[in-house]
Amino acid sequence: MIRVRHAMALDAGSMARLLNAIIEKGGTTAMTRAVTAMDIKNLMSIEPDRSAWQVALDGTEAVVGFQWIAPHVKLPPEACDIASFVQLGRTGLGIGSALFDATRKAAADLGYTWINATIRADNEGGLTYYQSRGFRDWAIDHDVKLDSGQVVDKISKRFDLK
Repeated sequence: MIRVRHAMALDAGSMARLLNAIIEKGGTTAMTRAVTAMDIKNLMSIEPDRSAWQVALDGTEAVVGFQWIAPHVKLPPEACDIASFVQLGRTGLGIGSALFDATRKAAADLGYTWINATIRADNEGGLTYYQSRGFRDWAIDHDVKLDSGQVVDKISKRFDLK
């Protein structure tokens, strides 16, 4: 059984380990360098009144996924950006759906009218996940250079809350 709750600073270590495994595997996130618990805590502290962080816990209370929304400088104030991460080997089990149910409500509670997801064009799982939630394409950025030097296209998808 998956349970979702607001993330706390105490979750930062578990979230960093989960994300680092995804970064190390490569191919899905634009992030290319490992993160620390402090990196996660610092991200959580940016505009806390306009952000929301959720964690998904399994029956043992281990973090198996997390998701956050936050403002982004490239978006208008009525929109927030979303990031989603599910433990390797645990995708397709409803974790992402449970996280998005909580995140969608949090976005509306924060006064946002739409959510932006920007996904690497070669991340088929991410594109499918957001499409299945009702996100639709609205922008494409070609030839984006990642910190690793790799060049990818990125697709931005939009979910209207109203």
